[in-house]
Amino acid sequence: MSREKAIKIPVAGRQIEIGRTLVDRVIENISPSRALQRMQSRALLALHTGGYEGAKPDRGATKAWWPTASDADGDLLGDLGALRSRSRDLVRNSPLAGGALSSVVTNVVGSGLLLQSRLDRKILKLTDEQADQWESTTEREWRLWSESLNSDFCRTLDFTGIQELAFRQTLENGDIFILRRHRQRQTSPYSLCLQLVEADRVCNPDFAPDNPQLSGGITKDPDGAPVQYHILKQHPGNLVSAAREWVTVPVYGDKSGLRTALHLFKIQRPGQSRGIPYLAPVIEPLKQLARYTEAEIMAAVVSGMFTVFVKNDIPGAGLAPMNGVVPDAPAPADGDYQLAPGAIVDLNRNESIETANPGRPNTAFDPFVQAVLRQIGVALELPYEFLIKHYTSSYTAARAAILDAWRFFMVRRDWLERALCAPVYEMWMVEAVALGRINAPGFFGDPIIRKAWLGAEWIGPSRGQVDELKEIKAAKERLSLGISTLAEETSQLTGGDWERKHPQRVKEVARRRADGLEEKLETGAPDED
Repeated sequence: MSREKAIKIPVAGRQIEIGRTLVDRVIENISPSRALQRMQSRALLALHTGGYEGAKPDRGATKAWWPTASDADGDLLGDLGALRSRSRDLVRNSPLAGGALSSVVTNVVGSGLLLQSRLDRKILKLTDEQADQWESTTEREWRLWSESLNSDFCRTLDFTGIQELAFRQTLENGDIFILRRHRQRQTSPYSLCLQLVEADRVCNPDFAPDNPQLSGGITKDPDGAPVQYHILKQHPGNLVSAAREWVTVPVYGDKSGLRTALHLFKIQRPGQSRGIPYLAPVIEPLKQLARYTEAEIMAAVVSGMFTVFVKNDIPGAGLAPMNGVVPDAPAPADGDYQLAPGAIVDLNRNESIETANPGRPNTAFDPFVQAVLRQIGVALELPYEFLIKHYTSSYTAARAAILDAWRFFMVRRDWLERALCAPVYEMWMVEAVALGRINAPGFFGDPIIRKAWLGAEWIGPSRGQVDELKEIKAAKERLSLGISTLAEETSQLTGGDWERKHPQRVKEVARRRADGLEEKLETGAPDED
């Protein structure tokens, strides 16, 4: 076959490149139509010899299925506005959608992710006593800032509230922007504060169409890295003010090396500029399920009303008045016919009564809904039992469902720590060291020293226990084998900070021994095992 020339033949929405042989070129000169048929046949043959049945065009189930193959922004940005508005509507009005999203927020953030400073003692060449003292001082200073409303630019949330709202918005809208601001206030030595910007406000200036440099309100450099965020001063749906004015915020705006703005979203494709709402894959089934549920509820309400129809063969005849069991009861008003307890209905000749029964409740409702919910749970990475908060199976099955959900929560928590908590902690530490409230030699000089000072863990809500006694015994076994620590077990079982609990425990044990109670506990009944 000669490879000097080749042509592309369109087949089933695809361009198939076919090489031209000497015979093809001879036939072209004699009969071009015949040559074209030969090339088309060879292109179709090449298409059918692929190894994947799902890509073949002659299959009945996939014959008319030719989705577009765009880049990440091409597939997303055009639909993002509708996805956000529908996601918010489901969260507001669908119990299942709102409950699923709130459950994820509660288990990932809960009462807030708490800082535990963890220095790299080897790099910093600190003794254990020096490191413990520094970590304790730093955590105290961090709480001074994070537990105050001064951490919020609008002074309505502390850092725990910022964590919860930021994560909730990321799930509901797909992403959120957090601006690093500074405002000195008398009640705080720190000027750092955070401003949350809803996803809808970040859009192209003057609603210009997307281009390779500007997509979804984000300007990128030639390498695809974001360099500017374009923020509308009011929400585009604001009905009070019709002003349209944008503010451009650089991603890195000063010499500190810190980000001026954080963009929180889950990246699912390379080149993706904006985030996808958590409910996006299940928006349609959730809406249809809500409609179906509403229809079944209405049918059940109608069936609860005993409906009576009076038939007669007399033209122009109407209903006879309904007389109650009391002989002197007044006749009802014209047209006001109602059923009453113990009522006696007078019927004329050729009149009869028929009742309507919608056949509710529907016995097939629950199995059908459960089948749909299992598919929704798979898309949301939530086990069916956890999604509907209904544990009726065995201990093993319930624990497996909780562990499955917990893996998802821990992945999301780890993402939130890296995307929000760690960058904000670094922003705060820069100001604390600059003010002299935290002593960290070499912090501004060497990146590896800076990273050593910034070592931290973030403790969130615990997993919870299905059977507390079994969980506690398992924790004891892990500690006895040396494969876990008291700090790890405390965070997993109670979500607390062992280092903050330990001094209190020392105090309690000393008091109990002084009062003669500790010995009584030690001589108590032995453990059943």
